[in-house]
Amino acid sequence: MISPPQPHPMIDLLARETAVRYAPVPRRLGETELFPGRCALIWDQFVLIAAGGLAYHYQRGAGVTIERPPGTDPAEEMLWLNGSVYAAIASIHGLLPIHASAVAYDGAVHAFTGPSGAGKSTLVAALGARGLPMFCDDTLVLDISDPQQIVCLPGHKRLKLTAQALALTGAAAQEEVGGLTGKNYAVPPGGVWRGALPLARLTFLDEGAVLGARAVSGAERFARLNDDHYTAELFALAHRSDLAARFDLLARLARAIPMAQLVRPRDAMRFGASVDLAETLVREGPP
Repeated sequence: MISPPQPHPMIDLLARETAVRYAPVPRRLGETELFPGRCALIWDQFVLIAAGGLAYHYQRGAGVTIERPPGTDPAEEMLWLNGSVYAAIASIHGLLPIHASAVAYDGAVHAFTGPSGAGKSTLVAALGARGLPMFCDDTLVLDISDPQQIVCLPGHKRLKLTAQALALTGAAAQEEVGGLTGKNYAVPPGGVWRGALPLARLTFLDEGAVLGARAVSGAERFARLNDDHYTAELFALAHRSDLAARFDLLARLARAIPMAQLVRPRDAMRFGASVDLAETLVREGPP
C-alpha cells in the first residue's frame, strides 16, 4: 500500500490564489491586446477574455478578478474558472496541470488521459459507482518538485457528463454546465477525495475494436506525454520553456510516471466490460 503524504502546502495556497472578486478586467497584458476568445500569460499574470464576454484576470497574490456581463450563466462562469484559469494559476506557481480525470485507490491516484471526448469523465463516474472516489475531472494538477515522488493535488473540479454518460453510469445530474457543452454537472457516485496523494499510474485511453490493456514503457512514454493540450501550453508560457527545457521535463516525467494503455470500443453495449477492465487496471495493475 502506498502511504498518503502529509498535508500539502500548495492546497492552501491554491485556495487563496483562486479567491474571486468582481471588477472590470483589463483587455491588455503587457503589449498583448486581448479580444474575445483570447488569453495571455506573462510572468505572474493571466488574462482570459471568453467568447461570451466573461473576462478573468489573475495576478499572483491578488487572486482572480472576474468581469461578469449582465445575464451571465453562473455555470459557464465556473467552467472557465475551474478550467483554463485554474490551470494557469497552477502553472504560475510551478505546478503542472495535465488533461486527465482520476480516481483515488489504496492511497494513490490513478489518472486517465486522452483527447476531448475520449470518455475520461464517464469512466471516472463508472468507477465511482464501484467504490472508487473521484480525485479530479478534466484537469489534474501535479507537484513535480520531487522527481522521486510526483504528488497529485485535489482541485475544485466538478464532474461533467453528457446525457449518454449519465445514463451509462447512473450518476445524478445537476445543473447544466453552460457554454453549449451539452453536459450537466453530476454527483460523483463514489464521492470525492479531498487530500493530496502520490500518482500511481497515468493511463492513456484509446479507441479500438478489441478491448485490452497493457503497460507503456520505453520511448513510447515520452511520445505519449508530448501533449498539445492548452494545459501544456500554459505551463510552457509560465516557465518560458524552450524546446530543450520541454524535452528535459518530458524525459524526466517519462522516467518517473508508470503508464498504461487502455483500448476500448466506443460501444454502449460493451461499456460494462470496459469498466471491468479499467477497475482491474486500477486495483491490480496492467497485465
